[in-house]
Amino acid sequence: MHIAIVDSSRVILRSVTESLLSSGHTVESFTDSAKAKDYVKERSDVTCVITSLEVHPIGGLELCWALRSLAGARRPLSIIVMSSAHGSRSLGEVLDSGADDFMTKPPDRDELKARLRAAERMVKLQNELIRQADTDSMTRLLNRGAFLRITTEIVQNLGDGGVMSALLIDIDHFKSINDRHGHSIGDEVIRGVANVLRETGAVACRFGGEEFVLLMPDHGPGGAGVIAHRIRTRCAGLRIKSERETIPFTVSIGISTWTGADTIDGLLKRADIALYAAKRDGRDRVAMSMSELVVETVS
Repeated sequence: MHIAIVDSSRVILRSVTESLLSSGHTVESFTDSAKAKDYVKERSDVTCVITSLEVHPIGGLELCWALRSLAGARRPLSIIVMSSAHGSRSLGEVLDSGADDFMTKPPDRDELKARLRAAERMVKLQNELIRQADTDSMTRLLNRGAFLRITTEIVQNLGDGGVMSALLIDIDHFKSINDRHGHSIGDEVIRGVANVLRETGAVACRFGGEEFVLLMPDHGPGGAGVIAHRIRTRCAGLRIKSERETIPFTVSIGISTWTGADTIDGLLKRADIALYAAKRDGRDRVAMSMSELVVETVS
């Protein structure tokens, strides 16, 4: 684990740090609680904070509140409080302030290691719950909510002149596949497309039903077109086996590219317009949206 330790005593810091380093943890120590908070904010890989109650300029309980608020619901973070002031704070008050555990100071070496093992189990569970909340259960791609959240973060970091493209992918005649071969075969088709999209390494999402989105930062229309053709060709070459036959299928793809004053909604709307054009012109093809009014079919 990457652990931040906060204590006003350098002796305590040294003792705890040596114990944690010997167990293979990465450790950063602070006598200044404000600097510790800033460090945890900047370093999302910090998954555990061990803090005394007797710290300054931010008091221990206040620091717990600040760290818990900083972590929110989407960042696993275990907070362990230690204190030598027996009885000065109730355990309930400490836990209500956002801490997960409490131990006396200086901590016993074996007790410290045991509490950190418990913290590791909790962080692992938090990570799994977050992963499940972000994942489409059938395809293991991002679900719609996670995709929109991640896309918003990417856009915030895109900056002026940033390049990004979106692909909207739809399985052709999917209702007919379900009606003729059954929903279990339809599910296999969906998973087949998801596997192809996963191979690209881009931000891939099952947007709903048989529709997928691929977001490609640093890809302009040329690079996006190459990837789109590769996806279309790979999908056209797949065969899903049923009890009686092997079933081919195809996909249609719409491409849009980020513009300077763009929005996520605008980017996806143009990709949808291009997708409609690809389907209108015969399916199993790629179309690119130059604007909301100009669409070019490129295959």
